[in-house]
Amino acid sequence: MRAIAISRPGGPEVLQVIERPAPQAGAGECLIAVEAYGINRPDVLQRKGAYPPPPGASDLPGLEVAGRIVAGDMQELAAAGFKPGDAVCALVSGGGYAEACVAPLAQCLPVPEGWRMAEAASLPETFFTVWSNVFGRAGLKSGETLLVHGGSSGIGVTAIQLAKAFGARVLVTVGNADKAAACLKLGADVAINYREQDFVAEAKAATGGRGVDVILDMVAGSYVERNVQCLADDGRAVIIAVQGGVDAKFDAGQVLRRRLTISGSTLRPRSLAFKAGVAKELRERVWPLLVDRKIAPVIFRELPAADAAAAHALMESGEHVGKIVLVW
Repeated sequence: MRAIAISRPGGPEVLQVIERPAPQAGAGECLIAVEAYGINRPDVLQRKGAYPPPPGASDLPGLEVAGRIVAGDMQELAAAGFKPGDAVCALVSGGGYAEACVAPLAQCLPVPEGWRMAEAASLPETFFTVWSNVFGRAGLKSGETLLVHGGSSGIGVTAIQLAKAFGARVLVTVGNADKAAACLKLGADVAINYREQDFVAEAKAATGGRGVDVILDMVAGSYVERNVQCLADDGRAVIIAVQGGVDAKFDAGQVLRRRLTISGSTLRPRSLAFKAGVAKELRERVWPLLVDRKIAPVIFRELPAADAAAAHALMESGEHVGKIVLVW
């Protein structure tokens, strides 16, 4: 099979097309003939040598794929309701940048009827992440207000649509007017340009001084202190990346007095059982919305599969709104 490997830690140019034997599916797994794969921020970190794959995972980057099942554990396939030839998208711990990829059956979901493979490949990483953090860890409920930092990112556009679909109000931070307009078009109620506006003041103004109930934060660093200021009493902030650094200070007295929760998680090293639980909830509660196109993919650009270096450069430019997907 063809695959895109990281030849050495470095810039996008270190991604190289190689030939290697296709992987073999083991117990509880299937082999997918990959037709499209998505690009995610952890792939960039892995390329730079800052985010090694977990033990047992492929050394190839790539956390989400879409394609057709070609082989696997036939008994488990049947138990999961799949068979060879079925179109699926899957969350994987690595190996997605290839023409064939092994995936745990418990992390496979059917491609929504009528969806292209490129659209399906844009789903797993962001939907698993948003669902498990915003709705699971933070417990966002209908009628509450969510603040999303990085509203135009792949995670952000997913968070906007899911939160609105389940009855929440959504505020986002973005870096320019075009990204603000894109988020508002997707359903965000308020878009805050963090380069020109103080997001703490704007969040307070948008909530009548009360503050927001939940924050999805990909920045951390200095944002943690400001998140505490943004939160309403009993508010919950979830950190899913540390693009602003790992050092943070905040008023712990505010956390105590107002019963705030600051937590965080990374998805890639979580157990199969945890991811299987998320997949089950997605299939039951979110996939019907996808089938009906009440939630739609937001793909900024589709590129040929071998152009992973160009895709990484595009992601690092920060120009994109939504997902970058590559197609074999």
